[in-house]
Amino acid sequence: MQQLFDLSGMVALVTGASTGLGAGMTLGLAGAGADIVLVDHRERTATAEKVRALGRRTLSLHGDLSDLGFVGKVVAETVDAFGKVDILVNNAGIIRRTPAIDFSIEDWDTVMNLNARSVFFLCQAAARDMRSRGWGKIVNIASLLSFSGGITVPSYAASKGAVAQI
Repeated sequence: MQQLFDLSGMVALVTGASTGLGAGMTLGLAGAGADIVLVDHRERTATAEKVRALGRRTLSLHGDLSDLGFVGKVVAETVDAFGKVDILVNNAGIIRRTPAIDFSIEDWDTVMNLNARSVFFLCQAAARDMRSRGWGKIVNIASLLSFSGGITVPSYAASKGAVAQI
């Protein structure tokens, strides 16, 4: 059964990789044999250390995924370091809680840019590498709010709805 989940020789790029669900997915992919690119908005070393303890190679990148320049850099640096992107997990996300009637344009844009726009353009950049090799897998993490909305989290619900459609 373990051979069904053998990712030896593969490279997985995981956003929001350092804590929570992202850390769990990162460690699961590494445990199955993948080398890992950890992407997070600030430097955290605990998850990367655990990945290395499993005998996997790592690259940690820190920056703002709502900056499309950084999005392009993530894929380029992954390919420079490991030669390819086999698996992309778009997990990074943020939420702002304010009643919809009072929600600001700044909060709307902040959430939409990270949760939806960066996901699309990271998929696009990774897919170019994957297509050139004829193989790759992309996993986008949405939310149950993708399908039900939220009166106090309108941009989060909309952004995760977009992710469910990408």
